[in-house]
Amino acid sequence: MRARRVLLLLGAALVLAACSKHQAGSDRTGALSPPPVASRAAPTAERTPAQSAAQAATQTSKLNRDGSETVEEATGDSGAHNALLAAVASTVAAATPAASADVPAGPTAWQDGVNYNRIVPGQPTDVPAGQVEVLEFFWYACPHCSALEPLVAAWKKTKPAYTTFVPVPVTWSPGHRALARLFYTLESLGKLDQLHGEVFKEIQVNGDQLVAPDPSDEAATERMQTAFAKKEGISESAFKAAYHSMGVEARLQRADELVQRYRIDGVPTFVINGKYIADVHSAGGPDRLLSLVNDLAAQEHKH
Repeated sequence: MRARRVLLLLGAALVLAACSKHQAGSDRTGALSPPPVASRAAPTAERTPAQSAAQAATQTSKLNRDGSETVEEATGDSGAHNALLAAVASTVAAATPAASADVPAGPTAWQDGVNYNRIVPGQPTDVPAGQVEVLEFFWYACPHCSALEPLVAAWKKTKPAYTTFVPVPVTWSPGHRALARLFYTLESLGKLDQLHGEVFKEIQVNGDQLVAPDPSDEAATERMQTAFAKKEGISESAFKAAYHSMGVEARLQRADELVQRYRIDGVPTFVINGKYIADVHSAGGPDRLLSLVNDLAAQEHKH
């Protein structure tokens, strides 16, 4: 009974640090609910009992948010959930065998299956020889992605030269795909560095969702996004030309492939060189996540 309560509390705490594809609709509009999960070409390695317990806790929390089961005290109190997570994590660690250390991280060690999972088999990357690919899967309407963005922006300025960083917007549903189209339109116009943070601000602070209440109404969504672009100094003609370009369509298709390949069901999530997958939960916090990314990338660069 005690173990079950520990796992339930852990699941309740962990779900607060990410947006899952199953809860996305309740965060914004019902129309943002994603399609069924596609089969994955890159299954992760088998997990130890401790790892399976952690996964079970996460799955339980998702089921609870879908309404099939209730978890007590699953609140969004940002001041309390970090302490709860630390306490629960230490209890679980004491009750289960630790995974073997794999990647050093200063005085501690990153643990395979705990702080990150291996992707087996490793997947091909799209970077030049000698470069390490780092993918960040995100969603503009995810508050956790928005909170992480300043840290990612700072990390980009100091990351090793051998690291190629590639943001990938998720495309789970028409609503998600509409914001992904905005991302790639801004990228094609050379405005992404200038406006990436502004899109997060428009949605998270200003309350302009940049997607029509009915995401299937593509014309209404386009008008909303065009108005945002014009406010940011982009001409309507240039925006519309890029918005409907073959280049943007090709990038959206590539995003679809990556989301399915890595079976992304929550954001923000990082994939390092097609071999490792990690998130804020597994790393133990936003700062630790980027440290983990650096350490895994450094290990890949040596090989």
